[in-house]
Amino acid sequence: MPRLPFSVEDQQALHTERFEHPHPRVQQRMEVLWLISQGLVYPEVARLAGVSEATVDRYVATYRQGGLEALRKLQWGNSTSALLEHRDSLEESFRRNPPHTVAEARQRIKDETGIERGLTQVRDFLKKLWA
Repeated sequence: MPRLPFSVEDQQALHTERFEHPHPRVQQRMEVLWLISQGLVYPEVARLAGVSEATVDRYVATYRQGGLEALRKLQWGNSTSALLEHRDSLEESFRRNPPHTVAEARQRIKDETGIERGLTQVRDFLKKLWA
């Protein structure tokens, strides 16, 4: 794997924010990239940072795509399900003819909306629908 080109400014920011950023996940990302910037290889970085090699690879890919700003972004919890657009029609359909299994609900969702979801996602959607 070719070495990443780290500017002096990026190295300084990585060094500082691995301790001082307010969010622990961002601190972890900065620590991983700082270790990479010091010439360590993925297995060693993973061991020292307490993450998997896949996580190291993901953080490096994030840095390659968007630099430090991408590492600072926290993106969980703000996405919405595409099924919500169909909530009313699905609820009506399921009340008229309740599905007997999650697998049946999954197939009907696919037939009625064209949206495919896994069984866990369908189960979660049904729980929210009837909560």
